Amino acid sequence: MNNFDEQVKEGVSLVDFYANWCGPCKIVGNTIKELENDKTITANIIKIDVDEETELATKLKIRSLPTILIYKDGEEMDRVSGVKSKKELTELIAKLS
Repeated sequence: MNNFDEQVKEGVSLVDFYANWCGPCKIVGNTIKELENDKTITANIIKIDVDEETELATKLKIRSLPTILIYKDGEEMDRVSGVKSKKELTELIAKLS
């Protein structure tokens, strides 16, 4: 993903690192879809398949799946792994908005 830095450059971004073979990633994927459809969420939501973007995942030290990174204006502000609820993810975004 050549434009990753550009995508997280401005505002708040939630970046979901997942793999299609990962069971917990599918659960989080459904939660991410809810966030994408929630008009009150102003964060940029980015989904990255680690099998397709191994170089980026390695660079960002993604060690377990799912891992969610929260960026503000290009800087990583938070990182969580495992299944998280919509409420938990919304709170991570709200802290930075």
